[in-house]
Amino acid sequence: MPSVARRAGSDSGPEAIVTGEAGGDRHVRSQLGAYALGALTPEEDRLIAGHLEGCANCAAAYAEVADGAALLALVDEEDL
Repeated sequence: MPSVARRAGSDSGPEAIVTGEAGGDRHVRSQLGAYALGALTPEEDRLIAGHLEGCANCAAAYAEVADGAALLALVDEEDL
């Protein structure tokens, strides 16, 4: 079943952008690209980093996204 992005409220602690997965699990996969590029607010960055420390699935997904973000640094604007 596909996930649906939503903003978690006070029932889940500090407000954070999470992805609601089937079964009620909360993950941060929808924000991993922005996290890898350093495009989040400091609060969002802190929340994502905390989640990655305790979630092996999201940490593995982040490793893949981070590799892609690192490759973007090798591309010049003329290459686009």
